[in-house]
Parts: sequence; C-alpha cells; structure tokens
Amino acid sequence: MLVENAYQTNPPTILNTANLAIAADLFIETKSSDLMVVDQNGSFIGILSEGDLIRRCMPKYSELIADGLSLDDIFELFIEKGKMSSQENVMTIAITNPITVTTQTNLQKAASYMVSKNIRRLPVVEDGKLIGSVSRAMIAKAILNP
Repeated sequence: MLVENAYQTNPPTILNTANLAIAADLFIETKSSDLMVVDQNGSFIGILSEGDLIRRCMPKYSELIADGLSLDDIFELFIEKGKMSSQENVMTIAITNPITVTTQTNLQKAASYMVSKNIRRLPVVEDGKLIGSVSRAMIAKAILNP
C-alpha cells in the first residue's frame, strides 16, 4: 500500500513570510499540531510544530533557577518572552530539512520514519510542491481498514 492511499490534500499551511503570532492563531484555527511552511508559489519550505512554538517562548533554564524567582516571576518571564517572540518570522524555528514522502512511498516506509523519529505528520511533496500530508492516524486507518 502506498501513501497515495492514505494522505490528505490541503494540509494546514503557513507562508514562510508569516510571524509566530500568526502561526499561533493558525494552530488554533486548524486544530493541527503541525503547519506546513510554503512560499508564495506553493513550494514546500519546511514544517513548524506547536511544540517548537512553545519551546521558543519558554525562558531558558538558567532564567528559571535564578535566586529569588517566584512562580509568578517565572510566569512573567514566559509571557514576556512570548511577547518578544511574537513578531519573529516562522523561519526562525521552522524545520527546513524534514523527512518528506511522495504519493508513491510505501506506507510501511512512511510509518517506520514516523515511529523511529517520533514524527506525527509527514509532508507529501511532488516536484518540490506540497501536495498533502500523511499522519500516523491516516496510516493506521489505511492499514486497519483497507
């Protein structure tokens, strides 16, 4: 069985010119944990995950253990770092060389990538253009409900 039997077209995308505040809105709007980063022509650039977005806003460990910080102080650092990061371009944290598959990739191969690298969703790319994505759930459904 091939990826062409299990992928979704029109996955959630974000332009490579967008900022992190727009990305946060899109994660909520699309209910997705990953956004595919594309350019104006639809060429695939990379992936932005909600985990990467949260990590960008987290204060550094050394800031958290500084003497005398209360929980309120730590929360304020988190909020402040988020505000400072909101206008950064998505490309500052996007994964720009992710594993990709094509429609002709074997589902077992795609699944093995996902399991071995702890990846939730893979971009489906043809001739440099994003044409879809395949998730672990989509692969499971295709295999369990042929």
